[in-house]
Amino acid sequence: MIIRNMQKDQDSIISGKAPEPVGLYPHAIRVGNLLFMSGVGPRTRGSKTIPGVELDADGNIISYDIEKQCLSVFDNVKNILEESGSGLNDLVDVTVFLTNMKDDFPAYNKLWASYFKEKPPCRTTVEIKRLPTPIAIELKCIAHISDK
Repeated sequence: MIIRNMQKDQDSIISGKAPEPVGLYPHAIRVGNLLFMSGVGPRTRGSKTIPGVELDADGNIISYDIEKQCLSVFDNVKNILEESGSGLNDLVDVTVFLTNMKDDFPAYNKLWASYFKEKPPCRTTVEIKRLPTPIAIELKCIAHISDK
């Protein structure tokens, strides 16, 4: 769904395929030919399920599969881009947040190289202590939308 803000000349994008936001924010905002995406994780739309994550009864992470999370988050980004009139090849800049750089970077970096092989965007990867849900990766993206 696209919500037009006439005063600011921008569109808010609410994806019908990406996981629901965990707060009050859109999946993306289009300003001119640029698309600014909110942080996107690997959660599954319409579910509390996180691909590759096993939680205990208190919601603490018992184990996780970074490869499954990477593929899911990459697909979520792709869905938001496509619903916004853009695509993976239009990504300009991506900030990646990992909760375990030492253990997860090699697998994430390998999957990144295969998923974004055609036209990789600029990328910064940082390690953080935690994310708002029990996930190990989140992407913050900026893309270009061409006039068609």
